Amino acid sequence: MRIRRLGRRGAAGSVRFLRSSTERPDFSAAPPWTPEVGAGKNRQEMAIRPYGTWPATLGADLVAGASDPRYGNVDVDRARVRWTEARAAEGGRVAVVESRGGQILDLTPPTANARTRAHEYGGGAVFYHGETVFYSDFSDGRLYRLDAAGAEPRPITPEPAVPHALRYADGVVTPDGAAVICVRERHADGDVVNELVSLPADGSTEPHVLVSGHDFFMAPRLDPAGLRLAWLSWDHPRMPWDGTELWLAQLGTTEFGALDEPQLVAGGEQESVIDPQWSPGGALHYCSDRSGWWNLYRDGVAPVELEGAELGFPAWVFGLRSYAFLDDGRIACIVTRDAVQSLELLDPERGTLESAGLEWTACSVGAFGAGGGRVVFGAASLTKPATLVAFDPATGREETLRRSLDIELDPASISTPRAIEFPTGDGGVAHAFYYPPASADWEGPEDELPPLQVICHGGPTAHSSPHFELETQFFTQRGIGVVDVNYRGSTGFGREYRRLLNGRWGEIDWQDCVSAARHLAAEGGADPERTWVEGGSAGGYVVLCALVFDPKAFAAGVSYFGVADAEALALHTHKFESRYLDSMIGPYPERQDLYRARSPVHFVDQLERPLLLLQGLDDEVVLPSQAEAMVEVLERKGIPYAYLAFEGEGHGFRKQENIRRSLEATLSFIGQVFGFRVADELEPLELTPAR
Repeated sequence: MRIRRLGRRGAAGSVRFLRSSTERPDFSAAPPWTPEVGAGKNRQEMAIRPYGTWPATLGADLVAGASDPRYGNVDVDRARVRWTEARAAEGGRVAVVESRGGQILDLTPPTANARTRAHEYGGGAVFYHGETVFYSDFSDGRLYRLDAAGAEPRPITPEPAVPHALRYADGVVTPDGAAVICVRERHADGDVVNELVSLPADGSTEPHVLVSGHDFFMAPRLDPAGLRLAWLSWDHPRMPWDGTELWLAQLGTTEFGALDEPQLVAGGEQESVIDPQWSPGGALHYCSDRSGWWNLYRDGVAPVELEGAELGFPAWVFGLRSYAFLDDGRIACIVTRDAVQSLELLDPERGTLESAGLEWTACSVGAFGAGGGRVVFGAASLTKPATLVAFDPATGREETLRRSLDIELDPASISTPRAIEFPTGDGGVAHAFYYPPASADWEGPEDELPPLQVICHGGPTAHSSPHFELETQFFTQRGIGVVDVNYRGSTGFGREYRRLLNGRWGEIDWQDCVSAARHLAAEGGADPERTWVEGGSAGGYVVLCALVFDPKAFAAGVSYFGVADAEALALHTHKFESRYLDSMIGPYPERQDLYRARSPVHFVDQLERPLLLLQGLDDEVVLPSQAEAMVEVLERKGIPYAYLAFEGEGHGFRKQENIRRSLEATLSFIGQVFGFRVADELEPLELTPAR
């Protein structure tokens, strides 16, 4: 339910972890690189305004238009770079883009939307061979072939009787360009079947099933010679971060479309194996958490042993990569330490891992590739928003290919975070990043503490990395602090921390968010009477849990497509997550008692605080009925609320006008609840009953 050590002696021998001259920032305290409020001018020149009322450069429309461009599907060679980007200003559609010779152009036509609904979350909708682009179009779910910019895309898979009844993702093309192998998801009569299929790249015949018999498949990958196929599979009730299996088979010699007997390479019920890739020399690599931390393995051996760091990710979507092979034999890797990500260079022969020395603190495993002496990846730093970067490891030179925000902001108006580690209510420890209010022109009264937004990420198997995020800066520029909580169960801290939420979803995650807010209030950094909790999907569930199970912990809540009824979610969600709650709560229906005990909808009489609900009406993951159930309660109890439902939006908002409306609605909502007048001219948000 989604919308962040040092090497020891390992199998490869004695290893060293090399630090570059550019050290990773210390997030544990307000560091020297954090801009002071009003840096560059005398503090006596700063104007005083109540927190939450500061005029700001980042307007909601600007933020919505540049919000989360979702760079992905990177392909790199010496002549060009290709990638995809989601465009909020174009209805959220995904375009395939190319940079060649200093020129950037769209490859897909304006009518195309390169997305897939496989697993509902999609990913891996685009893949390449030579000049040809293959992509799934969101309009009908078919695979299309585009041979050149400006050419007419042509479908290569049959038209289903019902749109999206056949869904394709995560494809690979044979070296000769003759065939495609990919994941197919079939929907028929309420049943969903996942399988690996092969099909001619020209669409001359229908797809042929290569592998079936498991609940899920992912990452079919051909070796450079096109003779061996590796892939991942897993079965209910596991999720890909619980346990997967890596398989390997020879392509049949009689005809393409057949495999010899598959062999199990790695993985099982308790080992998460992800991201299989073949090196240029034909060695199979993959990531596994068998040591307690996701790490890279080559033919079953780890070139470097990681402790306190991870090279891997929760596979929520298709087409993710955390490493890429360089021409000089090294491997470019995205490594995560305490939810902070960095680009690092692994020399598998020497057993060394070295920082690339770059400023980026959040890197995208959805937009990562290498070729022609360059590494291209999506990233953000503490002061730079989402950017597509080309990096030359030989020279250290960086080139910006694309940037989500074109205007430059005064550094004093950019809030940079510090990491906080805080005790939880039951004796544990959790983590978060705190972003204080920041402005070049305004400061708050000395006798006033700022309001606080407590963000709980989705997943819940995910994490938040510290970086310049426009939605966060939207609030900090207005004099509102933001704390982004990596509650127990988050990734980026190793398997043990990730599994702390198993069996305790709806119990410790919201408690950790309460603890984070109280920790900051005790430090004197936030007004405990003006703190609200906000999140989407599983984060929205945290919002609703906190408001009913500890009714006075927060002054208000903002829930984006949040889960109100865990039992209904188990019964009425998509296949990919339909057994997710077996590990998060317990098997259903055997533990129906726990599902009811963890469902806010059954404890709504304890609800006291105002609530803003935002929901996509096309959401197939958390159905609109979940939000509507909460509306009925709020109406009955007379608690101030607003409910905004958006046509054409699913599980995560993509359209600029809807993102803008959501931001403005949240600002108006908390202004009304906390009793301050925001500086922005906002579309009115009416609370029911009016305050």
